[in-house]
Amino acid sequence: MRDGTFLHFRSSGTSLVLDATGTGLPRIAHWGQDLGELPQDALAALVRAGVPQMPSNTLDEVVPVAVLPEHSAGWLGTPGLTGHRAGADFSTAFTVTALDAAERRAVVTAEDTTAALALRLEIELTDSGLVRQRATVTSTAAADDAAPFTLSGVLLALPVPDRATELLDLTGRHLRERTPQRHAFTIGSHLRENRRGRTGTDAVTVHAAGERDFGFRHGEVWGLHVAWSGNARSLAERTNLGVSLLAGGELLLAGEVALGAGDSYSTPWVYGSYGRTGLDELAARFHGHLRGRDTHPRSPRPVTLNVWEAVYFDHGVDRLKQLADAAAEVGAERYVLDDGWFRGRRDDHAGLGDWFVDAAVWPDGLHPLAEYVRGLGLEFGLWFEPEMVNADSDLYREHPDWILSTGGRVPPESRHQQVLDLAHPECWAYLLERLDALVTEYDLTYIKWDHNRDLVEAGHSPTGQAGVHAHTEAVYRLLDELRARHPRLEIESCSSGGGRVDLGILERTDRVWTSDCIDALERQLIQRWTGLLLPPELLGAHVGAPEAHTTGRTHTLAFRAGTALFGHFGIEWDLTRATAGDKAALGEWIALYKRLRGLLHSGAVVRGDHPDPALWVHGVVADDRSRAVYALAQMATTVQSPPGRVSLPGLDPDADYRLTPLAPGDAVRGRRQQDLAWWADGGVTLPGRVLEAVGVRAPLQHPEGLVLIEAVRV
Repeated sequence: MRDGTFLHFRSSGTSLVLDATGTGLPRIAHWGQDLGELPQDALAALVRAGVPQMPSNTLDEVVPVAVLPEHSAGWLGTPGLTGHRAGADFSTAFTVTALDAAERRAVVTAEDTTAALALRLEIELTDSGLVRQRATVTSTAAADDAAPFTLSGVLLALPVPDRATELLDLTGRHLRERTPQRHAFTIGSHLRENRRGRTGTDAVTVHAAGERDFGFRHGEVWGLHVAWSGNARSLAERTNLGVSLLAGGELLLAGEVALGAGDSYSTPWVYGSYGRTGLDELAARFHGHLRGRDTHPRSPRPVTLNVWEAVYFDHGVDRLKQLADAAAEVGAERYVLDDGWFRGRRDDHAGLGDWFVDAAVWPDGLHPLAEYVRGLGLEFGLWFEPEMVNADSDLYREHPDWILSTGGRVPPESRHQQVLDLAHPECWAYLLERLDALVTEYDLTYIKWDHNRDLVEAGHSPTGQAGVHAHTEAVYRLLDELRARHPRLEIESCSSGGGRVDLGILERTDRVWTSDCIDALERQLIQRWTGLLLPPELLGAHVGAPEAHTTGRTHTLAFRAGTALFGHFGIEWDLTRATAGDKAALGEWIALYKRLRGLLHSGAVVRGDHPDPALWVHGVVADDRSRAVYALAQMATTVQSPPGRVSLPGLDPDADYRLTPLAPGDAVRGRRQQDLAWWADGGVTLPGRVLEAVGVRAPLQHPEGLVLIEAVRV
C-alpha cells in the first residue's frame, strides 16, 4: 500500500477520517462533526496536529491505536484480538497488504505471517452517517504443521475525544428493559458483558460517551452498538495517556471458535453513531439506517390485536371469535393467536417443541378461527417459540440430545423449559419443516417469534463444546430461510418481551415486542430509551387493560392509548369485557393512529430536555417539517403547579405553525380549564423558533396523564 493515504468519508453531517499510512492497521483520526472538503495535505496536517508528546517512562515512539488495537504496537489497553495457537501467537502484529477504498467504504486486508493469520477489515460510513465496522479473521496455517488458533475475541474500536467526559448506557430486567444509567467517564474500562446467550433484558443497547450533561437536544455524543443477538461485549475505555475509545464485539465462550487451516470467523457489525446536538441526532442516524433498508416494512403498520392478556391459555373457539368481533368493531387490522394452540399446551409446563395444532382443543385445526378472522377483514398471525422445548413434550422424549448442554448434565430450567441446539442439523431441519408447514397451511402473514429464557451452560451435546455462537448463527439461518420461502411473512422478535432487541435480529424481523410490561407508565420509559436504537414503527406498543396485568396500576385510556400511539399500535386487552364507552373511545384512538401513522413512522423522533423530570415531552416531526405531533406525559406529581412552559423541538425555525390540542388526547383537568388561554382558544400560531426557544404553557394534567398537541405549518 502506498504511503501517505488518508481517507475522508462524509455523510449526513458526519466525517470519518482514516489514517491508512504505513503498513500498520488504519487509525481513526477523526469521527464526529462534518469537516467539509479537505485535500490530502490538510488531512495529513490534521493527523500530525494530533500526534502527542511522549511522557517519561513510556515507549520511545508514539503508540498507534488502530481500529483493531494491538498489544504489539504498544497498546496496553484492552487488545482488539485475543487468542492463541497452543499457547503461542497470543499477540498479533498485522501488516497491511491491500487497501480497497470507495467513496465511503474501505476494505483493508492484512496478514501476520508469524501467527499465520489473515485479517479483513470493512469500514464504512452509511447514508445516515453511521460508522460501521466488521472483521474477518482467517487461519493461514498449513493443516499438517500447526494447532488450531483458539480465538478468544475480536473487539473493534472507535475513538472519542477528551471532551466526552460522561457515559450513558442502558440496563434493566424483565418488565423494565432499557433503563438508563449515567456516570463519569474516568480512567479505566467500563465493561458491559452479556453472557445470557441472547441480547438480554439488561442489554447495554447503545454505549454512549458525551459532553457533560448531554441530553436529547444538546451536547456532543458518540454511541456504539453491537449488532448481535448472542453474547456480546461493549466497553468504554480511557487511559492515563489520553486515549479514549468505545469498542465492541461478540463475547466468545472458552474454545467456542477454533480456526483450523483455512477456517474463518467474522465479527458482527459494530455500529457507531454521532450526535452533534444530543441523543436525538444520534438516534436519528440509527432510524435513518433502518428505514433505508430494502427489507424495512413499507406498508402501513396494521393495528394488531394480540390475545395473550385477554385469554392466556384459555383457547375457547367461541371466546376467541367474540374477541375478533370486538377487535374488528374498534378498527383492528391484525389478529394474533398467542401461546396455547399446540399439542399439550394447557399451561407453560408442557408442549413446547410439539408444533402441531392440538386436536383436543382444535378438532378442525385453526382453520375455523383463521377463516372467521379473515372474514372480518383482519390478518391472522400465530405465536411460536421455536428455540425452546419442555421436558414434558414428545420432542424432548424422542430427542433429549437436541438441547443445549455440556453433555454431562442438564442445565437448570427456566419457565420449565430448555433451549434447543439449532446448530444440530436434524433439529434445525425439524423446526424449519414445522414452521414452513404451518405458515403454508394457514397462509400466515405474521408470526410472533418468542424466546423466553437465558441460555445456561449452552453447549453442543455430547461433546460439551460451547455453542452460543453456532446457535445464534443457526437462528439467523432459520429466519432467513423461512422468509425466503414466504416473502410476505412478517416476523416479530419477542424474547420475554424486549430481551432480543439488536440490529442483528432486526435484519431478519419486522418489529420487536418492546416489553412484556404494557403498564403505560413503565412503557413511557421503556419506549423512550428503546428509541435510541429503533424508530417507532418497529416498537410493538399495545393498549392494555385498565388495570395493568404486570404491575396492578390503573391508568386512563388516554394515557394507555396515547403511550401506544408512538409505536406500532396494538391492543392486548379483553375487549369482550370493555364497556361500550371504552370501545368507542378506543376506536377514536385507533382512527387517530391510522390518520397519523404515515407521519409517526417516517418522521424524526424528538424528545425535549424539560427541566421538570415529572413532565416528559416527545413527538415526531415530518421530514419536511410541515407538521408534527407532540405528547406531554405527566409522569408524576410536580412541585410546581400549574406547570410552566414546554419547549416543542424540531420545527422549522423560520416557519409559522398553528398549534392545536389534538383529540381525543385533549382532555385536561382543573376547575378553570378556560384559564389556559391558548388551549381554550383552540390553538395558537407562533414561529418554530419561538416554540422551541420559548415554548407554550403546559396544561394541568392528572398524574400519569397525557395530552397531545398537533403543529401544522401555515
